[in-house]
Amino acid sequence: MNTMRYKLFGRSGLRVSELSLGALTFGEEGGQGADKTESEKVFRAYVERGGNFIDTANKYNEGTSEIWCGEFIGRERDRFVIATKYSLNMRRGDPNAGGTHRKSMMQSVEASLKRLKTDYIDLYWLHQWDDNATPLDEVLRGLDDLVRQGKVLYLGISDTPAWRVAQANTMADLRGWSPFVGLQIEYSLIERTPERDLIPMAQALGLAITPWGVLGQSVLSGKYHTAADPKNPPGSLRVKGTAARITERNLGIARVGAEVAKEIGATLPQVAIAWLRTRSPQIIPILGARTQAQALDNLACLDITLPPELVRRLEEVSRIELGHPHDFLRRQRIVEQRWGGTQGRVEGLPGYVIEGP
Repeated sequence: MNTMRYKLFGRSGLRVSELSLGALTFGEEGGQGADKTESEKVFRAYVERGGNFIDTANKYNEGTSEIWCGEFIGRERDRFVIATKYSLNMRRGDPNAGGTHRKSMMQSVEASLKRLKTDYIDLYWLHQWDDNATPLDEVLRGLDDLVRQGKVLYLGISDTPAWRVAQANTMADLRGWSPFVGLQIEYSLIERTPERDLIPMAQALGLAITPWGVLGQSVLSGKYHTAADPKNPPGSLRVKGTAARITERNLGIARVGAEVAKEIGATLPQVAIAWLRTRSPQIIPILGARTQAQALDNLACLDITLPPELVRRLEEVSRIELGHPHDFLRRQRIVEQRWGGTQGRVEGLPGYVIEGP
């Protein structure tokens, strides 16, 4: 059994474990979580493997997740890296109870500090970009104020277009404000579209990448890849957030993943998480679990290594079109136009994937 190793978090000196524990399931208000006893078992299973990086949010189960995280950590608060988020609305009907603007930011951080029973937050995520309703400089200056006040140590941004993140960090660097050091996105064998722009952007800017939905909204949990069976038709699946993902393509990915898992004596979730870990050293998957058994199974991904041929097999079945201009720039004829046949003789040039004329 391998003990958790640690990574530097993006362009910072912060040390975080190579897997993060997602606390979305801590609480039952959303109908998908666990009670307090089981949530604490999940937490302890993660800590026993050396984990120190807890990911929660003010909105998770209407604040219960933050409250329980604070209680589970207790007197060992300084040992842990606590990440929480703001921008989701906490009072329905009140337009200022959510969003990325300064009022929402300030009331959110104060409420999170109280629920977590701490006087500082290690990593503060902007949870969702709010349709450009708030000027970018207002967001960045407000977050920088929180860092200067010592209420927040580092900043991250989640579920935001790549161009906006790049613009934000460029502005922060030019004005001497605190930059984002992490990017949180949905990424899995099922959802590979971040490979078009978000992941290359994060790699170029040195951002840590913390994927959520690593099991493809449960499609890679091992429960649904036989859903095409007449006894369990796709239309019968009513799991929140999962039914829309039950497509022939995604079921095919799950079946191949299950075959790979069988070959190496692992489970499908372990293979799905292990594949993510091969994509970039900047990736720190967020593991979510409703039971201790699920947590232990997911954490066992640390004990497996995917041979290169099996990685290629998973990538082939889950491959997506990158779209314009990415696929265009990789065409053999277009590459030849730029390099005149010398591309294979230039040191330091990224390897080209030549696809079609």
